[in-house]
Amino acid sequence: MTGKPFPDGEESEISPMPQLEDLEKMANMKMPFGRFQGRALIDLPEPYLVWFHSEGFPSGELGRLLAQVYDIKLNGLEYLIKPLQSPEF
Repeated sequence: MTGKPFPDGEESEISPMPQLEDLEKMANMKMPFGRFQGRALIDLPEPYLVWFHSEGFPSGELGRLLAQVYDIKLNGLEYLIKPLQSPEF
């Protein structure tokens, strides 16, 4: 994922800031496959997200959301997302 180009033409690797709709999806969307299938994206363990970061996130919306969850957890900000979770989690 690339951001805005730097003045010298290089591109940044900074993820775009998540929108409120994305934050709600991270809090309530269930992981659709794998060992942690059924768990909310924000509740995925950090080592699992680090693995995706090194191996590559899935394509599409899921990959974009997982990359944002990775950034949120890396910075210790998941407590900001937890209040958005529905009671089923």
